[in-house]
Amino acid sequence: MTKREKRVRKLFQNPKTVPFKELDRVLKDAGFKMRQPGSGSSHSVYTKGEIQISVPFRRPFVKEVYVKRVLELLGEE
Repeated sequence: MTKREKRVRKLFQNPKTVPFKELDRVLKDAGFKMRQPGSGSSHSVYTKGEIQISVPFRRPFVKEVYVKRVLELLGEE
């Protein structure tokens, strides 16, 4: 099992406790490009072809709804 597979499995197991840094790493490993948030914004936008998702930075964990959406997108690849 690769590190990428382990990270994705961790997201599936407990989507309520995923730090932003971990979600960022999973998306970048899947080939998404991140656009830095604009001035005063907390949302990072990830794109891969026609697929786009906006994820807000939040401490200590990203909201579960965003993690589930990322898992849906990874499943569609």
